[in-house]
Amino acid sequence: MSLHASAAAPRILIIDDEPDLRTLYELTLLREGYRVEAAGDLLQARAQLKEHRFDAVITDMRLPDGLGLELLREMAAQQRAERCVVITAHGSAENAVEALKAGAFDYLTKPVDLKQFRSVVASAIQGAKNGATPARNERNAPEAAKSAALPSCEALAALQKLVGESPAMRSVKSRIAKAAGSMAPILIQGESGTGKELVARALHACSHRGTGPFVAVNCSAIPENLLEAEFFGARKGAYTGAVQDRLGLFQMAKGGTLFLDEIGDLPLAMQSKLLRAIQERTVRPLGAPHEDVVDVRIVSATHKDLAAEVLAGVFRQDLYYRLNVIEIAVPPLRERREDLPALCNALLSKICRESGFDVPELTDTVMAELGSRPFHGNVRELENILHRAVALGEGSALHFDTPPEDYVAIPENLQDFLDQHERSILARVLQETGFNRTAAAAKLGLSLRQIRYRISRLNIVTPGHDDAPDALNDHA
Repeated sequence: MSLHASAAAPRILIIDDEPDLRTLYELTLLREGYRVEAAGDLLQARAQLKEHRFDAVITDMRLPDGLGLELLREMAAQQRAERCVVITAHGSAENAVEALKAGAFDYLTKPVDLKQFRSVVASAIQGAKNGATPARNERNAPEAAKSAALPSCEALAALQKLVGESPAMRSVKSRIAKAAGSMAPILIQGESGTGKELVARALHACSHRGTGPFVAVNCSAIPENLLEAEFFGARKGAYTGAVQDRLGLFQMAKGGTLFLDEIGDLPLAMQSKLLRAIQERTVRPLGAPHEDVVDVRIVSATHKDLAAEVLAGVFRQDLYYRLNVIEIAVPPLRERREDLPALCNALLSKICRESGFDVPELTDTVMAELGSRPFHGNVRELENILHRAVALGEGSALHFDTPPEDYVAIPENLQDFLDQHERSILARVLQETGFNRTAAAAKLGLSLRQIRYRISRLNIVTPGHDDAPDALNDHA
């Protein structure tokens, strides 16, 4: 393959102070047909960036005259369009997360796997083409950026499914638009029924991976003994019943997005394996002699308070920080009641289209009836109510069941439901009081003995020292 790139080829800047590595990266990218410029430190890099526009910038984290993160922040402040890939030391998870939070498109760990290197650079270039000004259009940069930034039909359709223009929903849509452009893992938090999967699909559709697969999995629905095969795949004969090779979720999502719904229900043993797959970007199918490089973007969702789950010791802290690089909080319906008319119109149109009924009128009486409901089940509960109202109605009139005054959505497991809420409240108050149990107990109207009992029963992890007031009250 020729090492000569055409003038129309994407332009890439490589920043690394090690000449051998810099040459290796240059040759690898030249063989792919890119135009490549190189710099050995931040000073040279700034000069190159002042002189040229690039499609992608690849920078080592540690350079002789500073950190690659400094350059990322400068480029973000200048609103430059280049996608940035950061190379960080092996196992330095904190650096990788910090780089993604600073605006990096993606990261690589040393020693760099060249196959993964080519894949990440290709994704960055594709992202630049879809969402930023390509370097070869410098003369018409504003016009090019404007047209490139226009969302695709698929992205518009996905965003339109997020019904509502309340401040809370506008914030969610804005967050999606900002987060879609990078490879940073995203954690979607929200109560059951708020539409977390719709947010995940909108993120996928708005990203440069929108034409790739979107693979969704409910982590709570997979039996524990099948989790590893389901996630990473298996070779024929790897276990009883494996009569043929089986692709895992990571392989199925190649080039696209892997959506891990209800991530909080993943057992601890599987959390460890998932963390390694995310960090190393490789998975080993059961029975396979070697690992496969995977190219997926991870989007997770949960209705649980993962910070409280971490304190309780049931969710790994390192995995939590790895998944929660960018957080999107989906508001409950009770916090955006102004969206209720638009949601009702959209849901009724869908329901009546599927059932062949005429769309009924949303009268003031109907809206008053719906507006009085607590909607503990959020949008999913609203859809169920409207389904029943259409089915039981006469003509164009909707018929609503009247809920009891003390109506509360019934949880599947009452003790788990109560424990989850108690754990969340205790964890929050403990954090607010600096883990001073005496102060936390007073704030909650409990005795020291009572709060200690609850901390122990709920397995809440607290810093390994007693507060002085606690020690004084041990013999009270």
